[in-house]
Amino acid sequence: MLFPAVFTLFSCGAQRRPYRTTERRLIPDDTINQILNTACQNLREGAFAEAIDALEKVLEMDVEYPGAASVLKCASFWSEPLERGLVPRDGFERGETLLAHWRLFQVFAQRLADVPERFLFAIKQYVFSSALASYLNASAEQDPTDPDVLLQVGRCCKGIGNYERAIEHLERANLERKEDARILAELADCYSLVNEARLAKVFFREAFFIDAQAIDLAGLESPLITRLSLKVREMGLSGPALNEWVPVWGTIWGVFNVRREMKPLEFGKLKQAIYQMEKEQAGAGRSLVVPRLINRYFWLVDHYLAAGEPRERIEEVLEKIRDLDPGVHREYTT
Repeated sequence: MLFPAVFTLFSCGAQRRPYRTTERRLIPDDTINQILNTACQNLREGAFAEAIDALEKVLEMDVEYPGAASVLKCASFWSEPLERGLVPRDGFERGETLLAHWRLFQVFAQRLADVPERFLFAIKQYVFSSALASYLNASAEQDPTDPDVLLQVGRCCKGIGNYERAIEHLERANLERKEDARILAELADCYSLVNEARLAKVFFREAFFIDAQAIDLAGLESPLITRLSLKVREMGLSGPALNEWVPVWGTIWGVFNVRREMKPLEFGKLKQAIYQMEKEQAGAGRSLVVPRLINRYFWLVDHYLAAGEPRERIEEVLEKIRDLDPGVHREYTT
């Protein structure tokens, strides 16, 4: 899930008092729940003004009703840009604006500890279904094979839970544009969500090798990658460095354990990239170059093992890893 687990405050089976007390009168819980159900449906439909009215009514009945104030803040977060015309009415740009605002909303909502999950899910359904309609319209009017549009359609299908349809569009995007880390990462995410772990691991490993910085970690939902990134984050890594270290520790911890044989041309490019990074790793960008270089050393070791190269060659690479990071070398070789 995109948000941490929260208490199920409004479930029908919860053991609670049948009434909420205020200074003025007793308010039946059923009455408040009906209003909250209406507000939730309003959010799902993008009727944020109506949701705000309903939530304000709940707070008038019980100003301390759990989660109501936070849900009201969430509804207001979306109501303002939509009412002020900051979101285009249609087309590709509407989809882009909605998804950009969604990323801001994720950060905003995480600061509100008591937002019930069903309200977050309702907002997510509106945002991604609305963005999906915009992208599909753009695709029909422009080029239906545009990989950028196909990528966004895939992301939106994933956002509304239609993983099979998401894979279909992402596979088409991958055919149109090979070696795009964003497309491969989204494909991996969707394959993981439909329990195709082997394919997910292959595509994740490939995506982080091609361009770790292009991957939107916050937009990935599968437990496979969210647990890995959380564990790496707990090591004190964040920002751009987090993306570079995820494949390193993913390899060490056995998450990226599905490998493929490299083609001769790919091997040549790998050697060239390593040579260039070895020259760069002493410079100002060392914090990013070091994990990027270590990941490529891992790929080189895999290639040597698969090709049956002499052990001396592998030991040379391991020594380079040790020189860069003794801790990584120790974890990798034990």
